[in-house]
Amino acid sequence: MSRSPVDLSTLSGELLDRARTEHAGRAGHTLPHPVDGLRQTVIALRAGAELSEHESPGAASLQVLQGQVRLVAGEETTELGRHQVAPIPDRRHGLHADEDSVVLLSVAVPQRAPQAD
Repeated sequence: MSRSPVDLSTLSGELLDRARTEHAGRAGHTLPHPVDGLRQTVIALRAGAELSEHESPGAASLQVLQGQVRLVAGEETTELGRHQVAPIPDRRHGLHADEDSVVLLSVAVPQRAPQAD
């Protein structure tokens, strides 16, 4: 696994360029960090695009690197702008981009069982 730093500004630009040409209006890249128990994905959405309602991934947070998004869970809506971070509700939710946006999704994942020798 790569231990090299990731330039989020460069990656954000590349993903936004891709999102603007994708039918669904989004593009993502999971970071190759060798950190057990953490998965981080950078997701770009063009203005108006969304991630439709889906189950919560478990303990997770969303940080906006660029743009403005709305995190919607039932009747609750959280507006997030650049440099803001919020926990993801532990229930079905969706994400809507009010403008071209890039977010960093951080998810706590169960630890892998140790391998037997």
